[in-house]
Parts: sequence; structure tokens; C-alpha cells
Amino acid sequence: MSTRFSPQLKAVLQALFVTFLWSTSWVFIKFGLADIPALTFAGLRYSLAFLCLLPLALRPAHRQPLRHLTGWGWVRLVGLGLLFYTVTQGTQFLGLAYLPAITTNLLLTFTTIVVSLLGIVFLGERPTLLQWGGTGLYLLGVLTFFYPASIPVSQVFGLIIVLIGVLANALSAILGRYVNRQGDLSPLTVTVVSMGIGAAVLLSIGLITQGLPRLSLLNWAIIGWLAIANTAFAFTLWNQTMRLLSAFESSIINNMMLIQIPVLALLFLGEQITWREGIGMVLAGVGIIIVQLRRHSADVS
Repeated sequence: MSTRFSPQLKAVLQALFVTFLWSTSWVFIKFGLADIPALTFAGLRYSLAFLCLLPLALRPAHRQPLRHLTGWGWVRLVGLGLLFYTVTQGTQFLGLAYLPAITTNLLLTFTTIVVSLLGIVFLGERPTLLQWGGTGLYLLGVLTFFYPASIPVSQVFGLIIVLIGVLANALSAILGRYVNRQGDLSPLTVTVVSMGIGAAVLLSIGLITQGLPRLSLLNWAIIGWLAIANTAFAFTLWNQTMRLLSAFESSIINNMMLIQIPVLALLFLGEQITWREGIGMVLAGVGIIIVQLRRHSADVS
């Protein structure tokens, strides 16, 4: 007797699989950074992913709207590419070169809080009292994680880089939401064009400042896997799940990475998690979910 999954359950399982793929990226990146300079590494990953997705974006249904895009529309796409790929992904790879994966992961979750705050200014979205409480809980979790604040000097640069990435990621989320609200381009077209622009700039900066060392077959395998499986394939599958899942459901599933990445870092990178750090991560995760509750209310209203 065959068992069939409902479309909704299938979408949930697919989304969970995508978040797992994205979580494994951190392990592969940490391994790859032993031989590949951070910016060159990031540039190669997203340039190859762009080439994989390009044939999909060249179909007439996606290509035609680009011909009618205004100059201001191109400015928005270029800005999105520079913010989300050149700066956000570049700083993430740099941050992982200086910080443990667990610490970098926790810091990047601050993006949700920053997006909520920026939404007040740019989107006119006022956080509810409950959301402010979630923000406070998140900050309490972060303070618990880092207490006592004895950060090694070698990690200070990494912290600054990651915090720059958090701001860029938040701004790109606001800009991306604005671009997609216009409805003149499909999400695939927006992603491929912005990825192509951002990746080209990122790879150019990496090659100019860090160069391209002699890469082994294993190095190329890591780059290829990250680009094809964890970026091109995962992005396509994630877009499919969003047809059936609400934004809130997708956000909750995506936040599973807050748990998955530390577990993978513990198993494969030898990074340790103390009880205090674990409690801090749980508090931060609950705070993030509370902050997103208003979006759920907006979806169903």
C-alpha cells in the first residue's frame, strides 16, 4: 500500500531539506577557507551558481520583461546585487575565516531584528509590543551567549565584518521586498540578474585583492557543490515550496538553521557549545520567532 504525502507536507519536507543543505554550506565553507581566499571563494561560488541558473532566466517569459525595465529598475537590481551578494556574502565568507561558524550564525540572525527596525523607516511597518518583547528576548539571548564578553583580539575584526554583513543583509531584504512588490519581474529573474551582477563584482574584488591560488580537485569539488547543489538547486526548490507555504511558515523553517548549524559545527568542525551558549541560542531563536509573528498575522488577514 503506497503512502502519499499531501502537497503541503511535501513542501514542508522539501523546505526542511533546503535549510539542511544551506546549513551544510557553513561546514564546506570552513573546510574550503583553509586553501581558498574568502572573497575569491565567495565570488567563485555565486558566479558558478549564476551560470547554472542563467538558462532558466533566458526563457522568453523571464527575458521579455527585462527589455521594458526602466533605468531606475536597473539601478534597483544593481543595488540589490551589490548589497546581497557582493557585501552580504563577501562579509559572511570573511567572517567565517575569522570566527567560529556558531558565532557567525548567531550574529547573522540579528538580520531579522534589523529588518524590523528598518521597516519602520522605509516601509512604514510599526512593530507591535509583542515584537518589541521578542527583540528584547533576542538581545538577552545574545548577551547570554557572549557573557562574559571576553572576545579574543583575533576575532574583533571578524565581528566587525559580520556586523557590516548584517546591515547589508537587512538593507537587501528591504530592497528585495520593494523590488518584488513592483511585480514587473519574476523572483527568478530578480535573483539571477542581481546574483550575476553581485557575483561578478565580488569575484573581481577577490581576484584583484586576494588572487586565485592553485586549487586542488577537492577545492573545486567544494566550490561546485556549493554552487550547484546548495545554491542553484536549493534556490529553485525553495521557490517551489513558497508556492504552498506562507511567508511565516517559510521563515520558521528557515530559522531551523539556528539549530542545524551549531550541531553540524559540533560534529564536523569540532566547535564546542557550553550550556550557557546553548541557552543563549534558544532565547535568541524564540525572540526571532516572536518578531515574525506580526508577519503571520498580516498573511492571514
